[in-house]
Amino acid sequence: MRQLDVGALPICDGEGRPVGIVTDRDIIIKVIALGENPKTTTAGELAQGDELLTVDAAADIGDALSLMEQHQIRRLPVTNQGKLVGIITEADLARRLPEQTVGEFVEAVCAQHLPTTTEA
Repeated sequence: MRQLDVGALPICDGEGRPVGIVTDRDIIIKVIALGENPKTTTAGELAQGDELLTVDAAADIGDALSLMEQHQIRRLPVTNQGKLVGIITEADLARRLPEQTVGEFVEAVCAQHLPTTTEA
């Protein structure tokens, strides 16, 4: 990641199908902060969790945007016939979409769902 100057890398199975994403944040929170050795931790160990969402390369950018907003994700793998061909990031969207759309996207992705309280 440092060599490529990226904050995330996809994890693919032996046939090129994406199965997860490892982020720099994953490494810090799940490895370094817990005192684990990053040299002995596998990418697969960090990628465990929810099913990976992807978007087909032929999909409209609006479909990708909706998926990212709905699931509050900042990176979305792009596939063609199930195989990884790229990743759409929030930075990609910021470069290509109108400013207002980007603002709404960032607000939706970063929104925290806080528990509500009722006063008696």
